[in-house]
Amino acid sequence: MNSSQKASYHAGQAKGQTQEKASQMMDKARDTVQSAQQSMQETGQQMKAKAEGAADAVKDTFGANN
Repeated sequence: MNSSQKASYHAGQAKGQTQEKASQMMDKARDTVQSAQQSMQETGQQMKAKAEGAADAVKDTFGANN
């Protein structure tokens, strides 16, 4: 293998490693986004439940929940 072939081989190796690293980073980013979306959805559901509970408490206080 001459020096040109070696350089080409090493460039190909570096390219492959870079692509793999980029793929791993994209996977991590995707996982982070999914986790954030799930967390936001859960928080929204908790807020909705608390708001409904507060509304029911106000209705009970004023007798509007009969």
